Amino acid sequence: MSAATAAVATAADWPEVVALRTRVFVEEQGVPPEVEQDAADATAVHAVARDGSGRVVATGRLLERDGRAVIGRMAVDAAVRGRGHGAAVLGELHRQALARGLTEVELHAQVTARGFYERAGYTAVGGEYEEAGIVHVTMRRALDPPRT
Repeated sequence: MSAATAAVATAADWPEVVALRTRVFVEEQGVPPEVEQDAADATAVHAVARDGSGRVVATGRLLERDGRAVIGRMAVDAAVRGRGHGAAVLGELHRQALARGLTEVELHAQVTARGFYERAGYTAVGGEYEEAGIVHVTMRRALDPPRT
């Protein structure tokens, strides 16, 4: 099996991104649809990973807030979890943050995904709290600039 890869999403990818996020957040996790999409989607950098047939199976987005990269809306299709697609999207979002001169990234992780983010170098800051009816923890990590 080849390693999963991710790329920045284009406008053409948007219908698949919305469909994936709706499946994961709204249908699977019960997040209200009016909360799942927000105004930040218009300005965020979105990344996607595809399966062998070209279908979008993972996505996430990057925002900049107060000089820090903020990653959110990480979603991986249930059928391909654990196969590296989420890690590929996270890596692409890290690259996009660095390209924008950002050196620290923050995210609000669902506690069930805490181990995934810890393996990616994140550390929890503060306690657990509820967002959209799901328990989360804020996590951060530094981004190392690429070596030249």
